[in-house]
Amino acid sequence: MMRAAGSLVVKSVGPLIKRLLVLKIWVHKQILTIQCLYFTGDTPYCCSLSGRGLSSGEPQHPVADETEKSVSRSEHLKKHQQRRKKPHHCCSDCGKSFTSQSGFIIHCDQIHTGEKPYPCLDCGKSFVSAGALTVHQRVHTGEKPYSCDQCGKSFNHSGNLTTHQRTHTGEKPYSCDQCGKSFAVSETLTRHQRIHTGEKPYNCGQCGKSFAGVSSLTAHQQTHTGEKPYSCGQCGKSFAAASALIIHQRTHTGEKPYSCDQCGKSFKHSGSLTTHKRTHTGEKPYSCDQCGKSFAVSDRLTRHQRIHTGEKPYNCGQCGKSFAGVSSLTAHQQTHTGEKPYSCGQCGKSFVIVSSLTTHQRTHTGEKPYSCGQCGKSFAVASTLITHQRTHTGVKPYSCDQCGKSFAVSEKLTRHQRIHTGEKPYSCDQCGKSFAQSEKLTRHQRIHTGEKPYSCDHCGKSFAQSDNLYSHQRIHTGEKPYSCYQCGKSFALASTLTTHHRTHTGEKPYSCYQCGKSFALASHLTAHHRTHTGVKPYSCDQCGRGFSQSVTWNIHQRTHTGEKPYSCVQCGKSFAVFSSLSTHQRTHTGEKPYSCDQCGKSFAAGSTLTRHQRTHTGEKSY
Repeated sequence: MMRAAGSLVVKSVGPLIKRLLVLKIWVHKQILTIQCLYFTGDTPYCCSLSGRGLSSGEPQHPVADETEKSVSRSEHLKKHQQRRKKPHHCCSDCGKSFTSQSGFIIHCDQIHTGEKPYPCLDCGKSFVSAGALTVHQRVHTGEKPYSCDQCGKSFNHSGNLTTHQRTHTGEKPYSCDQCGKSFAVSETLTRHQRIHTGEKPYNCGQCGKSFAGVSSLTAHQQTHTGEKPYSCGQCGKSFAAASALIIHQRTHTGEKPYSCDQCGKSFKHSGSLTTHKRTHTGEKPYSCDQCGKSFAVSDRLTRHQRIHTGEKPYNCGQCGKSFAGVSSLTAHQQTHTGEKPYSCGQCGKSFVIVSSLTTHQRTHTGEKPYSCGQCGKSFAVASTLITHQRTHTGVKPYSCDQCGKSFAVSEKLTRHQRIHTGEKPYSCDQCGKSFAQSEKLTRHQRIHTGEKPYSCDHCGKSFAQSDNLYSHQRIHTGEKPYSCYQCGKSFALASTLTTHHRTHTGEKPYSCYQCGKSFALASHLTAHHRTHTGVKPYSCDQCGRGFSQSVTWNIHQRTHTGEKPYSCVQCGKSFAVFSSLSTHQRTHTGEKPYSCDQCGKSFAAGSTLTRHQRTHTGEKSY
């Protein structure tokens, strides 16, 4: 029985011993092969991804079974290549790839499901990951543990520090494959590429509007909810975005951390610096696909395109008026509330928007930061520079759809269109007279108040309008900066040059709707209308005589006062009317600009030419 049992043990152990012997032989072969490859340097298996040579198989416990024994060095090559292929976690819903399994799990479990299991105890906002919550809590605590070793600036996120350091090094590792433009941040490249593709993947669930960036969508959604969770600790003003609060706080601290390396000018916002640099380079990367006009800022292109589309997406909740820009709506809403939150520290004057305050402060400092590259003239406001540059280029991008007349400034088109519509939205509360322009109402009201706030520092004469003062001062200086390109004649006023041009072209753009008579000047048409209505709004307080024009009323008053404000610099003779002085000066210069087209005889005064022409026509003046 014992022998039988021993035989049974031998029979059962026999195959195991056989497998161990095979295993021993296989191990010796593997060691011998590796040693040979070590001394010869031969690496028969090479990874196509990393170029690494592989001389042996994956370390594992080989077995003697013929099937398992077939696991060779080629299997190790395949596994090595799989380790080299990163990222190796791919979301089947959106296609996004991940290098770490933890990031992949968070993305799948929470991004698509909308789950945000980590709430902030301070403000209640929820986050997808604990790390995102930790970064957010630094908004409340003010903690900024990551500091720049060059300028000392601190950040609440390590990624922000890395991005910031590129402002020192100038590194822009992310390039657009279509236009070649480079960016310091990959997200900025992604947003930029949507300019080329037109992609707007983020949609508002309430109104359906689409956006190229998630931050733009978030800011837009708060226009529906009205939520402004970020408050300023100094003035209490609230903001929809934390970045907007940070920028606002710089108005209190005066901090301007972004400086131009060409002119040294500093800015509160990095985007403002980027836009400013384009004033040096002349770059205008945003073009209108309808008219080809280019812009340095994308927002200006968006606003410009609304000129073509007529879109006015911003509505006032009180009166229903619509606006093309949100800043225009904000400024308008304060006409209902009367709020003017921005005050000048020097004179106390208040403004509805901060940009108006900035522009106003330049009247105290005399700063004119915007210069024309062609003539060197400087301006306090960028828009004034743009308008001025059109005097060099001749561009008039705003056209009237009724008569086709073009304008260099959109406001002039708006005022012009009122000639066709007859709209006069500005009314005088004393006499009820209406005006198409608010400036004309302001000037008109000075007739009632007698206010003349603009004084000449040469002779002390006062004027109700600043334009009249500037024109008057040229009498003292003799300056005539506006020249006619056809005849070379110079003028003190641009408007006078425009009127003069019509003597060459024969243009009379202002027509009477009653009799059809046309005029070269709008003021002449206004005066002409009074021949139909009989209105004489200007009365002399001494003799009671009425006049249809303020100019005629002013000249008439000099017959009572004896005033002769226009003096000849050569002989000292004075005149009550400027045109009389101009005619008189020709007696000194010998100039005779008015010629008869029949006999060629020339005259110094237009009225003398008119009388002469009657000798040819036989017409009698009376």
